[in-house]
Amino acid sequence: MRTMPRGVWLLGLVSLFMDVSSEMIHAVLPLFVVGTLGASAANLGLIEGLAEATAQIAKVFSGTLSDRWQSRKWLAFAGYGLAAVVKPLFPLAGSAGAVFVARFLDRIGKGIRGAPRDAMIADMTPPDMRGAAFGLRQSLDTIGAFAGPLIAMAAMAFYAADLRTVLWLGVVPALLSVAILGFLVREPERVATGPRKPGFDLATARQLGRGFWIVTGLAGLIMLARFSEAFLVLKAQDQGLANQWVPLVMVVMSLVYSVAAYPAGVLADRWGRKGLLLAGLGLLVAADLVLGVVPGTGALFAGVALWGLHMGLTQGILTALVADHVPAHLRGTGFGLFNLVSGVALLIASLGAGMIWDRFGPGATFLTGAGLAAVALIVSGGVAAGEKNHAAQRDKP
Repeated sequence: MRTMPRGVWLLGLVSLFMDVSSEMIHAVLPLFVVGTLGASAANLGLIEGLAEATAQIAKVFSGTLSDRWQSRKWLAFAGYGLAAVVKPLFPLAGSAGAVFVARFLDRIGKGIRGAPRDAMIADMTPPDMRGAAFGLRQSLDTIGAFAGPLIAMAAMAFYAADLRTVLWLGVVPALLSVAILGFLVREPERVATGPRKPGFDLATARQLGRGFWIVTGLAGLIMLARFSEAFLVLKAQDQGLANQWVPLVMVVMSLVYSVAAYPAGVLADRWGRKGLLLAGLGLLVAADLVLGVVPGTGALFAGVALWGLHMGLTQGILTALVADHVPAHLRGTGFGLFNLVSGVALLIASLGAGMIWDRFGPGATFLTGAGLAAVALIVSGGVAAGEKNHAAQRDKP
């Protein structure tokens, strides 16, 4: 059995430390925005949705530039570096508007780094290992995602629930992430070239191919059904958990996500990607139903765990599907456009979730998510069947 390339492990560690930082902040930020700063759930949804959409839009430009310049590492470094530099703005914020500025700049950094990093992983990895490679990176990233809230909980206990101090501590792992990328990661040589340099035009879009656009459209539909995880944190607070224990929901979600992502990638390489993707969508329907209908703390954590399992079965597989369908010389562009569509959908979903939450409450929010996830499941199943029939017709002599 071949070993995973060293660069994939290092990029996974880069993601791990940056996610420790981001999730330390994200685990307490809804409490900080709604509780300390007095903003509404709709304002939180707007902040989260716009911030994430900004990240995905930035990925288009950084991905295409990495294809044009034949270099990915230093664009990724710029993105991670920007995210590290702006982290102190969170504890310094005195209003929801200041938090928005910090989230906006932080997510620009995420957007700059995301597509070049994913394209580097695709460049480093043989096609029959891509599911495992993206699953491994996602698992390491998600280890950071549950370590961050755990550290945040410990810090809140030690510092008497001082949210600003917790936000300050989140700066340190971001700096470690940037150091690993700058000093240890080596970018692979690029040998694949296309007939023309990619640009922001229709000719480049057509080169990406039909399969890429089908995957991207499905990802957008899935993201409409899955709003920001900030609403899981608000659900925990609404359930009556003390602020000190609220980050535990992100720990549970991220732990399940981390454990599931790598095995899901390995299974996708062996058995195919589409069946696992459909199973993941079924889990999202179940998670929303539990969170929207079933009362009690046990149901809260069961729903959160199902949400994390959904993430583990879908996120790495969607990324691997993009790598499968994009020409080598357009990988950065493909990942950028894929994330743009996903980000716009997430903006719409998070803003809508916040408005439903304020008007009708958390139950209606999650039930709406369950309905949209069911639609995504039906459409994805139909597309998968259509693609199978299309391939069979194409292969007939």
